[in-house]
Amino acid sequence: MSDLLIKPRTHDKTYHSLTAEQAGWTYLNFEAKILEAGEQIVGDTGDYEYCFALLGGNFKVEAAGQVWETGNGRKDVFSGIGHAMYLSRRTPFILTAQSPGTDIAICKVLSDEDHPPRMKRPEEAAIEYRGGDNANRQINSLLEPGFGCHKIVCVEVYTPSGNWSSFPAHKHDERKVDAEGNLLEANLEEIYFYKIDKPQGYAIQQVYTEDRSLDEIVRVKNNEAVLVPKGYHPVVAGHGYNVYYLNFLAGSDQSLANTSDPDHDWIYGSWKGTDPRLPIVTAEMNG
Repeated sequence: MSDLLIKPRTHDKTYHSLTAEQAGWTYLNFEAKILEAGEQIVGDTGDYEYCFALLGGNFKVEAAGQVWETGNGRKDVFSGIGHAMYLSRRTPFILTAQSPGTDIAICKVLSDEDHPPRMKRPEEAAIEYRGGDNANRQINSLLEPGFGCHKIVCVEVYTPSGNWSSFPAHKHDERKVDAEGNLLEANLEEIYFYKIDKPQGYAIQQVYTEDRSLDEIVRVKNNEAVLVPKGYHPVVAGHGYNVYYLNFLAGSDQSLANTSDPDHDWIYGSWKGTDPRLPIVTAEMNG
């Protein structure tokens, strides 16, 4: 099995728990867990900034003297757009599940900055359709570049059955700026966390560097994750299966600046049409 493929703990309510040390990198720590109605996470962010991404259900967060409730959470990732709750470092909090089987993904990243807590709601998420033809997909920005935080970026991506995604392939493993100091590429670690709309479905992801010192192809199923420490990382959805992945990123900049694989640059602008199956989800589906 690839070292990049992380399988869930099948009989544990915390079905993912990955530290940066375990991943072999610096920034990203990742958890995914199921909470029953009334069940709580009581904690303190300590030296980390947190993003709680709601995959399904509803929750309430009490922190910094304020209370946020999702209210219109989705049944699952194919039934609406996600809420994202951001908490800065040194923040005691109580998160309470308000629905049975509340499904939550959590990212935490070491930080030495302070930012205001905020819940990003589905109706606030910018929706973008990238690519075209059978490389068309939907991107919902949860903690987008420019969001008031230190390092975390969080987006969710929907790829229709049979389509390519994160394509033409791109990388973000070397910080590059131009002569004026404008950021051209950030150095970012990234997690792809997958949900598939049918239990037997799958996606295929490649992670490769230009010199092929890293060159892996992995078959990814529901609730599995892929680590992208470096290199290009395209995805294709298995025919018959709509594929969702949640991306958490962190590194040198709170940015998605990247460099595409020059072998495939010619594809940009070559598309003749768009996929009529998009959007797969909207905020109107929530609740």
